[in-house]
Amino acid sequence: MRATQPSRREFLSAAAAGALIPRLSAAPLNSTKPVVSIVKIQNGNIDYAVEHAIELLGGIRSLTQGKERVMLKPNLVAPTASATTKPAVVRSLARLMKGAHKHVSIGEGSAFAPPFNVQGSEVFRTTKKDLLNGLQQYVFDQLGYTELARSLRVPLINLHTGELVDVKVPGAFVFENLTLHRSLMETDLLCSVPMMKTHTLAGVTLGMKNLIGVYPGAVYQAVRGRMHDIASRIEPSGTAAAIVDMVRANKLGLVVVDGSSAMEGDGPADGTLVPMNLIVAGANPLATDMISAALMGFAPAAIPTFTWANKAGLRPERLEDIEVRGEPVESTRRRFARPRISPWSFVRNVWATREI
Repeated sequence: MRATQPSRREFLSAAAAGALIPRLSAAPLNSTKPVVSIVKIQNGNIDYAVEHAIELLGGIRSLTQGKERVMLKPNLVAPTASATTKPAVVRSLARLMKGAHKHVSIGEGSAFAPPFNVQGSEVFRTTKKDLLNGLQQYVFDQLGYTELARSLRVPLINLHTGELVDVKVPGAFVFENLTLHRSLMETDLLCSVPMMKTHTLAGVTLGMKNLIGVYPGAVYQAVRGRMHDIASRIEPSGTAAAIVDMVRANKLGLVVVDGSSAMEGDGPADGTLVPMNLIVAGANPLATDMISAALMGFAPAAIPTFTWANKAGLRPERLEDIEVRGEPVESTRRRFARPRISPWSFVRNVWATREI
């Protein structure tokens, strides 16, 4: 039997009183398989869908036990609301984390924004800190994250610049040492909050691919041109192996996919929006991405990131090895229009070819 959803007014009244929504029975994580939850967003109630998805995983206190500092990492590739994670999803997660008495921050390193590294129709690479600082603040402002952070009283962190540290990646595919913002090393739990999208390099961009945004532009360039150049020596997409290196360098322990609206075709910025009205969540990043990709009509073998993750020893390998709670995949799947996949060796000659 389904729980009756509260109205938005009832939800806000409960939040003001210190109880986000009527408490659902938390499903224990006692499965031998990684668990992924799928929840439909009913009547635009993102808050309820996010909390329900978390409760199906065992509840926020279980997921964050022993973890005091949590960073939420949305996908804010550019100052375009239709191609980025909705603030409402991040707000819901931040409220849940704060309700569990966690220290919450929001971090991002966006790819491009005019006029900082975009002039006319041309996108530029850059490592200049003043441009990167202006770019990131502009993206935060335009997408409503500056106001969101102010209202929640949580810090916004520009992952492009600031105090950077080197981290060793044992068994790395591309980078034996990665340079990261110190705040990532001080975080106990990194929560990736991507928008569900296709991608012309990676096939899909979900929880793990979202970590490309933690490669600091001050080292790897704003559109990660330097990172892609090096990674493409290992595999054609210039993304998959580098994504797995970054996943292993961080404490990525929760993925919450914003599938309120999704993008098909030539994502991550030039595709077509489709209404999925879903929230997908899981504590196993690979399993969560595999189920999200399945909802988009992609088999695991079609996504290079998943193949490289398995090469690194990350599991699962098959959809059958994942327990799905909430809505079944079969009734919520939609076959997305495929992106026009191009190797980085082609892209680098036609996009972001120059440095500013």
